[in-house]
Amino acid sequence: MRRNPKDNPLENFENLGLAPILLRNLAGLGLLKPTPIQAQAIPQIVKGRDILGLAQTGTGKTAAFGLPMMTRIIAYGKRPAPKTVRALVLAPTRELATQIHDNLAAYADGAPVRIQRVVGGQSIFLQTEKLAKGVDVLIATPGRLLDLLERRALVLSETRYLVLDEADQMLDIGFIHALRKIAKLIPAERQTLLFSATMPKLMEELAASYLTDPVRVQVSAPGKAAEKIEQGVHFTTQGEKATLLAEYLGGHKGELAVVFNRTKHGSDKLAKLLDKWGFSVTAIHGNKSQNQRERALNAFRAGEVEVLVATDVAARGLDIPLVAHVYNYDLPNVPENYVHRIGRTARAGRDGRAVAFCAPLEMGDLRAIEKAMGDGIPVIGGLPHEETPAQKPGGRPGQKPGRKPQGRGRGQKPASEGGHAAPKPERAARPAGGQQAPRRPAAKKTPRG
Repeated sequence: MRRNPKDNPLENFENLGLAPILLRNLAGLGLLKPTPIQAQAIPQIVKGRDILGLAQTGTGKTAAFGLPMMTRIIAYGKRPAPKTVRALVLAPTRELATQIHDNLAAYADGAPVRIQRVVGGQSIFLQTEKLAKGVDVLIATPGRLLDLLERRALVLSETRYLVLDEADQMLDIGFIHALRKIAKLIPAERQTLLFSATMPKLMEELAASYLTDPVRVQVSAPGKAAEKIEQGVHFTTQGEKATLLAEYLGGHKGELAVVFNRTKHGSDKLAKLLDKWGFSVTAIHGNKSQNQRERALNAFRAGEVEVLVATDVAARGLDIPLVAHVYNYDLPNVPENYVHRIGRTARAGRDGRAVAFCAPLEMGDLRAIEKAMGDGIPVIGGLPHEETPAQKPGGRPGQKPGRKPQGRGRGQKPASEGGHAAPKPERAARPAGGQQAPRRPAAKKTPRG
């Protein structure tokens, strides 16, 4: 007997209890089959259960919490009272808040659901006016929300849904005190949905404090990279990174690439250098105004520029399906951020490539990343540097290293354990001024496209 796909909730949104208008919009957007986290979380949220969701960015978390939440709000059948908020979604960055807002607005097109976004860098007076009539779903960054609460532009006494998206990043960047202040203003009788990519100890304490008998939804082990991302590490020196990056970028002209830099100044400096070398490039970081950041992202999304140089402000909340390459120009000093960074590629079922450049002083960072992932990163260029005690995780001379990663990348030893390395590319000629000129790499040394 042939099985009907509609009999399996994993294969069709129609079995998940969503409002008809949302189902029509999903079909219009070409979204017919729920992702694993959506299939597991949506029915539980519709029932009113608290959720602890563990999944990487790009797995469909916005729809997982947004669709059932809006289904329940639509059932109210009346508008919210002035200055009230029915559902509050907190996000750590402006970019992620914007992405959530845009996705929810598309899902709820034509539905009686009023959705607003409030973030820093924009007029607080205009935001106050938009909140005056009441909001069904408010997406906010914690800092701007506290500013609006202090101005009495809104109240949370009628809020019945609280969503903490990318909660681990909110803790990383110091929003824990803001979260506690905000949570105290929301009635205890509420539904709380917490989504995180990792589960540090502080996250466990947060979940224990704010969730009531939650359903745990986990679609992959925390800290794991998406399977469709082809990873590699290229050992080099700090001074040769720019030339090496230009060689890689020159090997895939016409494809979008994100380059992660550790500092704001470094991002601007690198973007100017790549522009001088003829690449179509833009940069975003925390010192850019909100309008500048949005213009840069819109140009990148539209393909008007092919290279985006960014700090970790773009490590989450950057959902551009056509990003084919991610370069870790500087390795992150927070190991978990590596997985978030490379998660900007291989979106919407596509393949992606991620290359990490590792200078001698970054060997400790590389080891920490491999340990966090439980797997090694294949070596695609250069020779592993000798690791000194000062470079080991923690950065203190003489500190004993942690356990070596147990996993192996593509049958190789982890890069930091001296795995087999491909020959290092020839150095390009050094022009006047001391900066190496870009040279297109040989095809065998470019990540597979």
